[in-house]
Amino acid sequence: MTMFERRRNWLITGAGLAALGLGLTWRQQAGPTLSAEALAFWSSRFDRPEGGELIVAGMRGKPLLLNFWATWCPPCVQELPELAQFRREFKAQGWQVLGLAVDSPTPVREFLHKLPLDFDIGMAGLTGTDLARKLGNTQGGLPFSVAFGANGEVTWRKLGGTNLDELRRLATGLA
Repeated sequence: MTMFERRRNWLITGAGLAALGLGLTWRQQAGPTLSAEALAFWSSRFDRPEGGELIVAGMRGKPLLLNFWATWCPPCVQELPELAQFRREFKAQGWQVLGLAVDSPTPVREFLHKLPLDFDIGMAGLTGTDLARKLGNTQGGLPFSVAFGANGEVTWRKLGGTNLDELRRLATGLA
């Protein structure tokens, strides 16, 4: 083997090892693969009642409380102010709140005009029912809440109304 061939082999081996190192570093930064249910949620996009688009992936990386609701659902309407209070209390700890309205745009806009909420709202419509099922709401009822950890995975679910004390326990890890 000539000096040229040995150098070439060393260069090829070195380049291969460098590429492998970069690949492993990228894989570690990308993190573990999400479950199918989490992936279904984080890849979603919704219209906002006030216009524009809500891209859910932009909320990933911090804990998130997701709530499926409708204007015609009394327990949903009852818990919305407590969800807003939860957001105010736990925003400093990184918690976000997202309400997905399983409803038509006009009633949601009218409702939010009467009761403005200080957390993100997305218009899920009938596709919201399918997404809620993927996230564990096998009965299809409302309200339905799901918490995601900062890693993007589901950590908690509840079918039916929540209350502020229950949400506080969730946020402090006692749920």
